[in-house]
Amino acid sequence: MGRQPCCDKLGVKRGPWTAEEDKKLINFILTSGGHCCWRAVPKLAGLLRCGKSCRLRWTNYLRPDLKRGLLSEAEEKMVIDLHAKLGNRFDFFVINSFCFFSL
Repeated sequence: MGRQPCCDKLGVKRGPWTAEEDKKLINFILTSGGHCCWRAVPKLAGLLRCGKSCRLRWTNYLRPDLKRGLLSEAEEKMVIDLHAKLGNRFDFFVINSFCFFSL
């Protein structure tokens, strides 16, 4: 028993994403409103990728609200203050600072 595989491993592209693939994924998600099962996204977007690969690419690299670069002065101060207050308890730190960082 268990979960079905997310995709057929045959014919699925692996390795680095191309700019063309990124554009296809971005266009599909923005035009579909983001309301789709990730397993169906590759086929609907015209990609030869796994649904999990599409989800991770969107979540970690392509989302428009993803913050890149260095922390601002206020964010850096908040990190230092929380570390002084909580120490190295990373899980508690993340829970308390979640609303300030865009993940």
